[in-house]
Amino acid sequence: MKGLKAILEKARPAFEEGGRLARLKPVFQALDHFLFAAAEKASNAPFGRDPLDVKRFMSLVILALLPSLAAAIYFYGWRVLLMLLVSYAAGGLVEVLFAIIRKEEINEGFLVTGFIFPLILPPGIPLWLVAVGVSFGVVIGKEIFGGTGRNLFNPALVGRVFLAIGYPAALTSTWIQPLGGSWGRLLEPFGFGVPDALTSATPLALAKGGALTGAFELFVGRTAGSAGETSALAILLGGLFLLLVGAANWRTVLALLASFAGLAAVFHGLLPATVPPVWFHLLSGGLLFGAFFMATDPVSGPVTRAGKWAYGILIGAVTILIRSFTAYVEGVMFAILLGNIFAPLIDEVVIRLKARSYAHER
Repeated sequence: MKGLKAILEKARPAFEEGGRLARLKPVFQALDHFLFAAAEKASNAPFGRDPLDVKRFMSLVILALLPSLAAAIYFYGWRVLLMLLVSYAAGGLVEVLFAIIRKEEINEGFLVTGFIFPLILPPGIPLWLVAVGVSFGVVIGKEIFGGTGRNLFNPALVGRVFLAIGYPAALTSTWIQPLGGSWGRLLEPFGFGVPDALTSATPLALAKGGALTGAFELFVGRTAGSAGETSALAILLGGLFLLLVGAANWRTVLALLASFAGLAAVFHGLLPATVPPVWFHLLSGGLLFGAFFMATDPVSGPVTRAGKWAYGILIGAVTILIRSFTAYVEGVMFAILLGNIFAPLIDEVVIRLKARSYAHER
């Protein structure tokens, strides 16, 4: 690493102001910060955000996503890895272009966005749509607001909703029937082709017709669905890891799942023929993945503790309402985006109530 550091230091002047590669300074800084700590360090407060802290946070989230990626590759084949590479290539290019235009550093936040995006897509989706969706999500969901840390919405969800509305046929016809057995689809060739075993029936779609998928299949992930959202086991392994290391806030997750389960139980009790039981709703679709990996996004969610409770309750309630009483079989992505809209207002209400309470006590 010392040799690599020496090479970077030797090349640094070319990327500084007035150097022949000055316009590519954001790319150089991104590489430098990805591999090493920033050269400038504050000696006393107030402190700036250390790029190493950002890298640690991103690394923890990516580690937590690895079980879901492994399950996706096992059940749906190596094509999922191609989707991941396309997501990073297309979205990363957009990030680099905006950084160069703005003459800003490339933020490492896209490492998580680019990883999550293919996991919330059907595993048989055309690769060009992966590129279109992630590019749209990065531009509209983040860059128009000023970049990472300023975005109102979760960029991965913006891209997913765009594809769901703009290319519904391409999404609903590209579910892949998973393979079980000892090797799943691991022995299938690594290529751009889509496996022959396609299906248009996900567990939530089947439930609309009254057919419920078994709990074991839902728990391990042996069902059709988005690449990284079908295995509850893999999601729970990664999600609990995030909670243990403090990279995700447990209040949001608990509030979301509790409000969702509570309303699901009420609706099932009142309309048992229309609304499936709670266990089915908890294990199917993208609920668990959304609860652990997207609703807990620290940028697009509330920052106050009380706000996180309200935020989670809102998302959980809206999700079960959409699933139960609309034509959409899934509602978690719309619910989280709605929560993103209300997050600043929720924080504002919480802060004002606390300020009023403090003033009253005095």
